[in-house]
Amino acid sequence: MNTEVRFIAAIGLMVLVLVGTNLLFPPAEPELPAAADSIGAPAGTPSAFDDVNSGDVLPVDPTPAAAVGQPQDSAAAIAGPAGAAPRQEVTVEGPLFRHVFDNYGAALISAELPTYASLRSANGDVQLVPAGTTALGKRLVVGKDTLDLSRIGFEVIPEGGLQLTEGGEPQTLTFRYQTPGGPFGIELDYTFAPDDYTIHVRTRITGLDRPYLLTSLGDGIEFNEADSTQEARAMAFVYNHLNEGVESTPFAKVDEAELVQGPILWAGYRSRYFLTAILPGTSAEDEDAYLGGLLVHTLDGDTRARVEASQTLGPSGELNYRLYLGPQVHAQLQALGNDFEEVNPYGWRWLRPVLRPIVSGILWLLTFLHETLSIGYGWVLITFGVMMRLLLWPLNQKAMRSQIKNMAAQPFVKEIQTKYKDNPEKMQKEMMKLYKEHGFNPLGGCLPLLLPWPVLIALFFVFQNTIELRGVEFLWLPDLAAKDPLFILPVILAVSMFALQYISFRSMPEGNPQMKTMMWVMPPVMGFIFLQFPSGLNLYYATSNIATLPQQLMIANERRNAGKAGKASKASKASKASKPVKPKPEVGGPTSSAKSSGKNGKRK
Repeated sequence: MNTEVRFIAAIGLMVLVLVGTNLLFPPAEPELPAAADSIGAPAGTPSAFDDVNSGDVLPVDPTPAAAVGQPQDSAAAIAGPAGAAPRQEVTVEGPLFRHVFDNYGAALISAELPTYASLRSANGDVQLVPAGTTALGKRLVVGKDTLDLSRIGFEVIPEGGLQLTEGGEPQTLTFRYQTPGGPFGIELDYTFAPDDYTIHVRTRITGLDRPYLLTSLGDGIEFNEADSTQEARAMAFVYNHLNEGVESTPFAKVDEAELVQGPILWAGYRSRYFLTAILPGTSAEDEDAYLGGLLVHTLDGDTRARVEASQTLGPSGELNYRLYLGPQVHAQLQALGNDFEEVNPYGWRWLRPVLRPIVSGILWLLTFLHETLSIGYGWVLITFGVMMRLLLWPLNQKAMRSQIKNMAAQPFVKEIQTKYKDNPEKMQKEMMKLYKEHGFNPLGGCLPLLLPWPVLIALFFVFQNTIELRGVEFLWLPDLAAKDPLFILPVILAVSMFALQYISFRSMPEGNPQMKTMMWVMPPVMGFIFLQFPSGLNLYYATSNIATLPQQLMIANERRNAGKAGKASKASKASKASKPVKPKPEVGGPTSSAKSSGKNGKRK
């Protein structure tokens, strides 16, 4: 069962417990033709991006370009003699990343993040490029023809790659190619900053008339989490359309080729915690402000897809854009603008406006406690659970005392229901009168208890994709964002839930079979549902339940005392009702007459 479905079921069961207890006491996408692999595509073969015109945003020159000055019937005519440049791997290494490029096609063959450990391999770092694949491969579309740049061997400057140091200046790696004896040339500049996961890219092309540049994002993201099943569910490609907003498609649902028409503000792949994405440059020109469109290819399996982003080079033959290869750190993504932080949003679309401020507040508080108290996130969650219960203590007190009032009013409710069962209108009036006289409210005991739910729901999504909590160990738990491997916390959660319900049930003046059934059934069911949930969520919820026990005991004593007082009052009334009442003598009655006659007799 999907984790989110299980969580919805858990919330529904908690609603049943809280509310139930209180109520016991009252158009199709077009199929795409295969893209041509070379300049030598037959005349009339449709280009993959013939339909990606974006109106005034990305104008297209429909005429095939012949500016190269030589025949277009083979890739070799542009690429030059095979093996003109020796093949080599070039490494760019900094404090936050280690990227390896292939000079053929200027493609990325490895992207490691040394500050994050892979939880799938024992000693490895997080890897973004799946093994045996490449990313950032490029193709040029000129009219109806396509040139695959993976066939071109680029000159690399500097030849030995780059080594960035913390606090140092940004550095640029250049890939350059010029057709021998011809006007066609291409230059790619990748600029890296040592303290940033964002890469600034500048492309310059000569000898072609405003071609399209297709940049491949690769074949998805490598698996880096211990739970590959859960990570596979999170794998998706996501983009932000200028008019339609953020759209996300899980890889498992990519079953046919798809053309996403622009203008696009950004596009990328996401896993549970990491991201590879392409964003337009910061220039004010139209060509740098948007991506033209996306071409989505299907691949074998349901955890991979290939996405190419289209961009049009300006009249000068230059194009600027950005790449982001790194973790989903909310502040860093937000700084890039255009709602980039929504690449992996919290919660369902209809719930996000409510969840956003709650999630932001919770993340701020958890980070604040972690940094201020210098304690691990496990102890932070325990502290947070106790704080929540202390904060809600007055409201819980009010809710539980409202239950006591409801219990005291139950005999009157039953009496009204019996007396006016054939007169619903009169029954309603009497019930309203009862509410006013006794302060009775059937839902008054559960409404305050619903307040912790937004926090619980927000925490569920916080643990789904918050990078700060990934791989954090606590006691026997290897990862607070993963399930408890020993299932100790779900058991503690179920036991604490049973204890709360048992204390409440035992304090009732009269046994209730429905409540007794829920007491025995709900805790084990909830424990089973929470088995696969993040252990951090279990830790918070179990702590919250345990912190509620003292208050539950206090209210239980009040309930018992109220029940005893009610029984004493009822017994007193019953005693008075059963005691014989001596009748008063009637004026002029037999007794009076007898006394009168007796006196008269004596006088006689």
